[in-house]
Amino acid sequence: MSEKKGTVTKCILIAITVLFVVVMLVFPLVAVIVNSLSNGFDYYLECIQTEYVTSALTNTVLATVVAVAVNTFFGVMAAIALTKYEFKGKQVIATLIDIPFSISPVIAGLAFIMTFGRLGWGNGILEAVNDALGTDIQIVFAMPGVFLATIFVTFPFVSRELIPVLNSQGKDEEEAAALMGAKGFKIFRKITFPQMKWALLYGVILCTARALGEFGAVNALSKTRGQTFTLPLEIDALYMAGSSESIVGAFAVSSILVIIAVVILILRSVLEYRAKRKGTLV
Repeated sequence: MSEKKGTVTKCILIAITVLFVVVMLVFPLVAVIVNSLSNGFDYYLECIQTEYVTSALTNTVLATVVAVAVNTFFGVMAAIALTKYEFKGKQVIATLIDIPFSISPVIAGLAFIMTFGRLGWGNGILEAVNDALGTDIQIVFAMPGVFLATIFVTFPFVSRELIPVLNSQGKDEEEAAALMGAKGFKIFRKITFPQMKWALLYGVILCTARALGEFGAVNALSKTRGQTFTLPLEIDALYMAGSSESIVGAFAVSSILVIIAVVILILRSVLEYRAKRKGTLV
């Protein structure tokens, strides 16, 4: 009897999970694809090849590449520092890394405006640099601001994937290698990196996915359509235009992000499966 009840409970839980996923995730994404093709495939291609969309896609890719590169470097350094060494303030740093998880991206964008905008303390430093170098570097309402916003919201993803893995591995092997005369980079290349490579790839994928879809922080620091807009902002601009053609165009551009998201999910699932087989994902 208890076995039968367990089977019924399992079936109910599976049914609820599948129903929720289908209603809340699958149906909306299918609706995006269907609506993007509502005016025909030729119109779909026309929508995703406009100057604004091309510019937004380029900006999105650039911001994603910059954010992933910066946060991968930082994530590796921070994870090694927090797991392999003891120092004062360690817990404070670990807590600060999680700040982007706990505040709204819009607040982050406004914080950068208050820092590097006309009234911000960073604006004086920026103007001094421009005067000294004869440049015209801008952060607020320019691409550097978009980069900073994207970096901020994706800040923790790589390090938070690496820290549990490196903690579980301990540091006995590194210490033994150091006692045998191995240098720092060789220890990293031969011991530390093989232990964390799957978690690193997993973190990079999550960072990429988050960067591609960021809206709030970038919206606060972006100003000009066709120059600093990313794909999420271009989608919003098309939808808010209100015409039937522009709304279909918004769905068409949205489908680009949907396709990219599906590809990222597939890559994540493959990496997660391989990592679990090798026992390197916590």
